[in-house]
Amino acid sequence: MQDAPLLKPAADTLAELRDEIDRIDLEMHRLLMQRGEIIDRLIAVKREQGAGPAFRPDREAQMMRALVARHQGLLPVDAVEGVWRVIVSTFTYVQANYCVHADDSGGDAQMRDSARFHFGFTVPYVAHHGAGAVIDAVAASQGDLGVLRATGGLADGAWWMRLVGEDAPKIIARLPFVERPNHPAGLPVFVVARLAPEAMAHGVSLYAVGLARWTHALPGAFSTLKGEILASAPHPEGLALLVAAAGDADARGFAGAMAAAGIEGARVDVIGSHAMRFQLDDARSGVFAPGS
Repeated sequence: MQDAPLLKPAADTLAELRDEIDRIDLEMHRLLMQRGEIIDRLIAVKREQGAGPAFRPDREAQMMRALVARHQGLLPVDAVEGVWRVIVSTFTYVQANYCVHADDSGGDAQMRDSARFHFGFTVPYVAHHGAGAVIDAVAASQGDLGVLRATGGLADGAWWMRLVGEDAPKIIARLPFVERPNHPAGLPVFVVARLAPEAMAHGVSLYAVGLARWTHALPGAFSTLKGEILASAPHPEGLALLVAAAGDADARGFAGAMAAAGIEGARVDVIGSHAMRFQLDDARSGVFAPGS
């Protein structure tokens, strides 16, 4: 009878696999340190050229989309996205220290989970009770971010009207960058900050609309520009609307569409923009959670 093949002891096989894991971990750490060296050179170049802010929401959105699109294998995509969010946000923090101010008036747990997932633990987290307090903190800062719920959270009324004006903070991003069912930080949030126009993402434009009263002609007027009403609240002018539209729309076009619908005297102001929604392989212009 032929002798049975000699089997390599399981312990030796496990040891080899663990050695391989250690090798990969070491290489990952070396690459992170190498990334840090490049960031150090980037800081020096920016200092010499006076070039641009550290935040680049459009680039971050593109990075996250590419990451999810190419991912495969055993490791959950949530873990991969989380790791990269910490890497990106922390290296941004290294370039220019900042805090994240968050509105916890709708519940602290979800908002804190969202902020920690997207910005990590190195970036300081400051909780505020109300959207107005967050916007005020960002306006008084030298480069902080504010995080506000994209849906609901109207205890402050028409908080988006605080973003009107050249010197006011603006909406620069909507998180998460990649939507999917059961996202661990799937709470839809807006990020507000002071950001140079060239650093903004322009897939979706956001507007504050002030008018005397509601009219049923409004949704139709906005739809001609692929716009949707996200929120409404009373305002000293009468009524304030938060409206999103395709990035190629503009305030003048909105005013013209409303005038054509017989809506006179409305005020339209740009209050920010963000990258288009992206649900795995599907990009859309809306701002709410999938299916809403």
